[in-house]
Amino acid sequence: MISFPNAKINLGLQILNKRQDGYHDLATVFQPVSFCDALEILPAEDKAAETTIEVSGLKWEGDTTNNLCLKAYRLLKKEFPWLPPVKMFLHKTIPMGAGLGGGSSNGAFTLKMLNELFNLRLDRQQLITYALSLGSDCPFFIVNKPCMAYGRGELLEEITLNLSGYRVVIVYPGIFVSTADAFSGITPRPPQKALKEIISRPVETWKDDLKNDFESTIFRAFPELENIKNELYRQGAVYASLSGSGSTVFGLFLENAGCRFAFPEQYLVKWLSAGIGNSDEKITPGT
Repeated sequence: MISFPNAKINLGLQILNKRQDGYHDLATVFQPVSFCDALEILPAEDKAAETTIEVSGLKWEGDTTNNLCLKAYRLLKKEFPWLPPVKMFLHKTIPMGAGLGGGSSNGAFTLKMLNELFNLRLDRQQLITYALSLGSDCPFFIVNKPCMAYGRGELLEEITLNLSGYRVVIVYPGIFVSTADAFSGITPRPPQKALKEIISRPVETWKDDLKNDFESTIFRAFPELENIKNELYRQGAVYASLSGSGSTVFGLFLENAGCRFAFPEQYLVKWLSAGIGNSDEKITPGT
């Protein structure tokens, strides 16, 4: 079985308060986009073999034993001890630590694939519960439609968000941004306007009110990222923002917009569909 775990972008991100457990309550909108990895899962020929994963594509930083695909398998193995070993092949194109949710998507898609491959009969809510054990962003990729997200990002409310008249460009300069450092510079505060109210307005009005609270801290540390955002606006973006707490900056452009970017050669720049997840449209690898 093969699937294509997709990325997400954050439309606005408000840090509301710091909780007693050390986490922060936030409000954001998760929007799936057509930038995908490729994941294949096959039953192992030897029933006594270990479950393994091979990773290709972008260089994998760290120990693959901590890969969320393997963690997802082990999570289900505890519940279903009869689950046979599998071989997983993951081809990475979504950069790690970029604010695009690539790792979370891999883990969530593994849960969905194993559920289907071995007929585990888990419903969506059960899959969401398992996904939350993997990470705060993982439940979103079970739903994989535009969602308001609250709490740590795990409390989801599907919304109607029609971006079919737009395309999104993502720009990833290869900068690593520590999530801990990003949060360390944040002073939580109640927002002047509720995110749900802002996102319900026309896209053309988002520029002034739809903010990512991480930008003030991250842009001070990495002015290059602010320069990318400003360039997207100069090129005609209707809206531009940092995604999550990573180092990807994205812009929404009208479908017929003509742009010529002059970003450095080492930057990853991709045009993607922004209409994903609004109906029964399938998510396929972006070009």
